[in-house]
Amino acid sequence: MIRSRLKNLLDHYFQQGVEQSLWSAAAAGLYNLETPKHEGQGDFATNFAMIVAGKERRKPREVAEQLAALLRQDAALVDKVEIAGPGFVNLFLNPAVWSSVLAPIAEQGEKFGLCNIGKSIKAMVEFVSANPTGPLTVGHGRNAVLGDAVASLLVAVGWDVTREYYFNDAGRQMRVLGASLKARYLEKLGLPNEFPEDGYQGGYMYDIAQGMIDEAGEGFKNADLDVFRKRAQEAIFADIDATLKRIGISFDSYYNEHSLYENGLIEDVVAELRAKGLVYEQEGATWFKTTEFGQAQDRVIIKNTGEPTYRLPDIAYHREKFRRGFERMINVFGSDHIATVPDVLAGVEALGYDKSKVQVIMHQFVTLMRGGKQVKMSTRKASFITVDELVDEVGTDALRFFFLMRKADSQLEFDLELAKAQSQENPVYYVQYGHARLCSIERLAEERGIALPEPAGSDLSQLKEAEEYQLLKTLAAYPGLIADAAEDLAPHRLIFFLMDLAGQFHSFYNKHKVMTEDPQLTAARLCLCRGVKTVLANGLGLIGVSAPERM
Repeated sequence: MIRSRLKNLLDHYFQQGVEQSLWSAAAAGLYNLETPKHEGQGDFATNFAMIVAGKERRKPREVAEQLAALLRQDAALVDKVEIAGPGFVNLFLNPAVWSSVLAPIAEQGEKFGLCNIGKSIKAMVEFVSANPTGPLTVGHGRNAVLGDAVASLLVAVGWDVTREYYFNDAGRQMRVLGASLKARYLEKLGLPNEFPEDGYQGGYMYDIAQGMIDEAGEGFKNADLDVFRKRAQEAIFADIDATLKRIGISFDSYYNEHSLYENGLIEDVVAELRAKGLVYEQEGATWFKTTEFGQAQDRVIIKNTGEPTYRLPDIAYHREKFRRGFERMINVFGSDHIATVPDVLAGVEALGYDKSKVQVIMHQFVTLMRGGKQVKMSTRKASFITVDELVDEVGTDALRFFFLMRKADSQLEFDLELAKAQSQENPVYYVQYGHARLCSIERLAEERGIALPEPAGSDLSQLKEAEEYQLLKTLAAYPGLIADAAEDLAPHRLIFFLMDLAGQFHSFYNKHKVMTEDPQLTAARLCLCRGVKTVLANGLGLIGVSAPERM
């Protein structure tokens, strides 16, 4: 968009300066273009002069003067050029340029903001991957929404994305799950039972046990523990899947942990590491030399009981990601995985793969607040709030929006009462109400017999108010915002953008009439409103939040 046009203009004049021997080509591609943080510093600013001067051993302001002279030739785009500080070049654009954003928005509609800078990179986003030992809690909910939003952003910029759920269906936790269900089953039958010391105490275990009783009475009382494990796993995962679908999340593939064992991939990884001299035996356990890869100490990958630690299947799973041809792998984990990640990356590196292709988004915990007080949670004791309960209370839109309102690595306080409030204090309500208000403007125009205008046939020079310019500038920034948020795996930036855009629109609407006595001004403002409505809908759609037409 406008930023791209200006960057192309800078590149053009850089090359022209090279041809005129004003500077060499040494700084090609090293300078950038930014939006200034403070008013009065231009619409954009560039460090062009300082970068070029550094390469040429010249004074930055001298180079800035040369660049400014070139830029002033392009009055159609650049209205004014100022040199500031040590050599920043501040660019003020021709006001008419900003309204040019409305035509592509109208033409592209829901595709406005999309691009192909990803060039079909084959990527996997692994998220949720919750153990099938209980319902999804709010922590899983943040993971789910974050992973889904990251995947959507990458798709928006042209990546070929696979959403995958790693199904942890092996190991001790599943044996404990089976033992917990068997104890509850026998308990409900009034038979002797022994509940595991660290068993799963949630009421959902009683529900699954009752289902088995309804099906076969005492028919399972002598069944192998594996029967109870499978029944619990199937029932719990069906519940997880239903919850995810309820909040609009689906996966392209599921990868079962047990397949790593069945296919001999765990043993194969150990054999490969052993062949490289990277494992050794000590005190009956098998150790991985993670110190060879910058870790403070080596790690056990097979316990003295013969059971692998969680690191080993995770390493094997990541090797399979590479073998499946993924060029980029994004993992969304809770902060409780912080100790695991370096070990898995060490394993990836040890097996000969490029660990830089694996990116980890580590999100912090969620604190639920009600009435200014924290809602306590404990998964094992089952005194937790599930995602389903949260949806029941605040709805899917608020759940998704609020889970993305902070950077992943920031603690998130989820205010239950605010999420339900139908007021401007509720950010998701505020943004959605902006879209609904824009829809009502278009309905009013139609009721008055005013055909919705196209930007190409409208006099957009009528848009002169400060609030109108601010809206146009924000709309023009949307494609770049999507590209930057995707590159940095930072969907919270889109939330901030939508809140800013909605706020700017409400300010405009409260100060200026859209339907005026002047048909040309009315047409221009209807074009502006259409642009804002489209971008609000597009942005909300990317994060899986609805854009209601009436509220």
